[in-house]
Amino acid sequence: MNKTKWGFGLKKQHYVITILGSAGGVANGILSILNKSSINQNDPLHHIMSKCEIHLIDYEQKDAITYSQLFPQLKGQFILHKYDLKDTKQFIEHLKKSQTDVVIDLSWADTVDMMKCCDEVGISYVNTALENTMIDENEELYEGFGLIERFRHLEKYKDNFSNLTAIIGSGMNPGVVQWMVHELLKTDSPENKPIGCYIVEHDNSFYKNPKLAKKDTIYTTWSPECFLDEAILSFPMFMQHHNPLFFYEKVYDLEFKVKLGDIEFDGCLMPHEEVYTLCKQYDMEGGFLYKVNEHTTNLIRENIKDVDKLWNHEMKVLDPNDAPLSGKDLVGVLLVYPNKERYMYNVLSNQSIYSEYNTNATYFQVACGVYASLSVLLLDNLEKGAYYVDELLINTKNNFGKYLTKYMTEFVTGENEQSDGLLHQRMKNLRK
Repeated sequence: MNKTKWGFGLKKQHYVITILGSAGGVANGILSILNKSSINQNDPLHHIMSKCEIHLIDYEQKDAITYSQLFPQLKGQFILHKYDLKDTKQFIEHLKKSQTDVVIDLSWADTVDMMKCCDEVGISYVNTALENTMIDENEELYEGFGLIERFRHLEKYKDNFSNLTAIIGSGMNPGVVQWMVHELLKTDSPENKPIGCYIVEHDNSFYKNPKLAKKDTIYTTWSPECFLDEAILSFPMFMQHHNPLFFYEKVYDLEFKVKLGDIEFDGCLMPHEEVYTLCKQYDMEGGFLYKVNEHTTNLIRENIKDVDKLWNHEMKVLDPNDAPLSGKDLVGVLLVYPNKERYMYNVLSNQSIYSEYNTNATYFQVACGVYASLSVLLLDNLEKGAYYVDELLINTKNNFGKYLTKYMTEFVTGENEQSDGLLHQRMKNLRK
């Protein structure tokens, strides 16, 4: 086993990585990080990235010149493929022929199908979110409860995977936020446990010149379709006593107060993977409270009586390559105790991230979570099996935090001397 400067062992000399959904925004973020990793000798993955083979798969593939221009340090290592991942036979053949070591799944392909392929071949896998093509194609049957149905399907198979090593849901949220929670919980005494845990996000990213925005277009810093799944197709979900519960309300009819020291905002309660997995581990109330830019918020509220109309609106990702962006994305956690609150968050500006990584703040945050788990899979000795990030942190010896903080370097922690309580105490019903 070869030692790196970080003291971690390389298991082999030459590695092969396959990235699914390589033409998307998250892929752009992780490739931007790996592009730097390949020339930074102080990076834990440097010895791998400087000479590995990278297969890029997407059914709407970019051309080779685009990848080479965006990621010049990796340009000689790319091999491009263009096909639909529903063809799992072709995908398995690719994994065997290429001798792929790890799959980074940033696609909309079915999560369980991709994991089955990796399990059959006996390789590693990491993704950022749960995808299920059957639910996507039959949304009317699962309307309001899509995320929980995705979990039900995954958990029929998850503990039976025995020939792959997988980390499920390792972006920013889910992913990095679970690490934040565990960092805070480390300093708690057994008699001083939180009664609530809220994942919080305030993303005020928008065009630096707001006149560029079209009135009836939905703008988000990541997939608008996936955002609408949470914002208008789902009921507000939270967890209590390890069980998922739902408000029979529209997401944007409810708001919940969030206070992080001097920062205050009202967020909407949306279903999210990390809320489910964290509160399965710990007996505390949990929820994800999210506020996006005012333009999109107002557009949803203007159509609140018939939100289905929004699916027919134009949708656009806020891409700094199209026009300069202002604003920041703040993502963190708020632990609630009977008489106080503790918090931890990361906040990044679009301007600073774009100048360094050629992407927006949101995609970079997600990419940091991918990078951390990719490093764990390549450098740490995990037993085979499938892990949520929470399970990885609790049940294995790993260096997730060390890898994460190589690129996500700044976190704010603090305490509110008083508590705003649990969800029902911080809720405002805008419908009434």
